[in-house]
Amino acid sequence: MIDKIAPSIAEALAGVQDGATVLIGGFGTAGIPNELIDGLIAQGARGLTVVNNNAGNGDTGLAALLATGRVRKIICSFPRQVDSHVFDALYRSGRIELELVPQGNLAERLRAAGAGIGAFFCPTGYGTELAGDRETRVIDGRPYVLEYPIHGDLALIKAERGDRWGNLTYRKAARNFGPVMAMAAKKTVATVHEIAELGALDPEAIVTPGIFVSQIVKIDRVATQAGGFRKTA
Repeated sequence: MIDKIAPSIAEALAGVQDGATVLIGGFGTAGIPNELIDGLIAQGARGLTVVNNNAGNGDTGLAALLATGRVRKIICSFPRQVDSHVFDALYRSGRIELELVPQGNLAERLRAAGAGIGAFFCPTGYGTELAGDRETRVIDGRPYVLEYPIHGDLALIKAERGDRWGNLTYRKAARNFGPVMAMAAKKTVATVHEIAELGALDPEAIVTPGIFVSQIVKIDRVATQAGGFRKTA
């Protein structure tokens, strides 16, 4: 019987190796799998390469992971904002490597990994430092840069509902990079707020099929004084 429900985040993340490439969903603060990031911090893997749209906010979540000093490199499209002081300090002191990738290129490189595409040509970044020394071509009169897929050893994503087969649905903007990251990683762990019975999820509404998901962990919603929600493991 297929049952991908893990009893705890610690068990779901057991065995993450030093030097792993970890794809972490989220766009700004929307859809960040904070509980899984905290679990990765507790797990202790070092020398990580992290792929995310941003480079952390404040002192929690991804910023907290960076602050441990266990991230060697970050691949992202938006590393600096008003509260990205953890990344900023690490980068200025030479303690973390940055690969800056335009946002659309980032999404497509992840999608290419999941689709089994070896490389593709994209016009974004041509003629800029972001193109580096990669191959360029002119196709139908327009210049393009050769881009390569981003494969992950582990993807950490935040979903809304899931079933024991690992099928996932998302809540609004929390979806963002989750679907392509789930496809691009060897192992995908997702948190969900609700576990549905098999057949309860409308097949037309399933965004990430369970074939791309290794384990899911249920987390609770806890109301805050501000009237929002805080997610806890």
